[in-house]
Amino acid sequence: MSLFDFVKSAGEKLLDLNPAKQASDLLVEHVRKFRLGGDDLKVERDGGKVTVSGRAKTQEEREKIVLALGNVAGVEQVQDVIFIDPSNTGPAPTPPSPLDAPAPAALQTAPAAQFYTVQKGDTLSAISKQFYGNANLYNRIFEANRPMLTHPDKIYPGQALRIPPKAD
Repeated sequence: MSLFDFVKSAGEKLLDLNPAKQASDLLVEHVRKFRLGGDDLKVERDGGKVTVSGRAKTQEEREKIVLALGNVAGVEQVQDVIFIDPSNTGPAPTPPSPLDAPAPAALQTAPAAQFYTVQKGDTLSAISKQFYGNANLYNRIFEANRPMLTHPDKIYPGQALRIPPKAD
């Protein structure tokens, strides 16, 4: 369970478009349009804080769900209560408490990616140079953020991006 901060004023203006529809329903639809999350995905909104629960197949999918929600204007925090279940079947188990024993090796996840907030003047090449020491690895960041990113040149200040660990 983690809490992530985002720029409240940046992102897709989703919540203002359909005031008759529940914000939680709009946010679930937003995540689903990227084909992310299991059938039990649940989103609750309390002001600028969003809590998301359910299942994801991988750590990467889990991070993309958090980013999809955090890159919506009006969302300033995302509480992640997503369980990683590679089979993605059956009801989602209750997340373990911090006092529980570590997960069995079969359920442990890949290393988590870092999140980076785009600044004015940033490019994926510049971000790649900062994190990997090589501007030519920008496509690694682009691919790590698909389908939310549709083109490497279409990023904006305040947008949060996944920066996967540097490959050896």
